[in-house]
Parts: sequence; structure tokens; C-alpha cells
Amino acid sequence: MSENITEFTGLKVMVIDDSNTIRRTAETLLKKAGCDVLTADNGFEALPIISANHPDILFIDIMMPRLDGYQTCALVKNNPKFRDIPIAVSYTHLRAHETEADL
Repeated sequence: MSENITEFTGLKVMVIDDSNTIRRTAETLLKKAGCDVLTADNGFEALPIISANHPDILFIDIMMPRLDGYQTCALVKNNPKFRDIPIAVSYTHLRAHETEADL
């Protein structure tokens, strides 16, 4: 069985989100595309992983406990070693009166 090679093969991607569902879904999809995936459930947990693995891109949820996405982005972008890492941010929290159908 031959392995599929894509433009994403070997791309080191980090997904930082406090939602286990979103983290695992993103991890599954990114791995299918050929990416190497790192995960963390908050910015505090992510920082040593970023330092040790220097991912190619970060996907960060804005609303997280301990160290939120804004704070995590600021720490990454203010560090000369990591400031060139592209960051994509997401916000997936629904307010109490919203439902998925409203989206």
C-alpha cells in the first residue's frame, strides 16, 4: 500500500483548543492530509510544546482557561524565536441563547 504524499506532508501543525471534540476532529483531518499534529488544551500547556517542537503553524482558540488565545498569541509573537510562526485563531463558543442552527 503506497502512502499518499500531499503538499501538507510533514507540515508540523499545532492545535490549541480546550474542546476535546475540536482538537480531535482537527487532528484527524490534518493527519489525513499528511500533517504531523501536536495538540494542547490551553496556552499554558502549549508553550513548552511550541518551544520543544517549533511547529510550522498554530491554530489557536481564543477562549480557553488558564492562558487564553490572545495571551498565547502575544507570548509567541513577542518571542524572536517563534514570531514568524503563522497563527490562525478561532472562536467556537456559543452564547447561551445561540444554537448551532443559528450559525
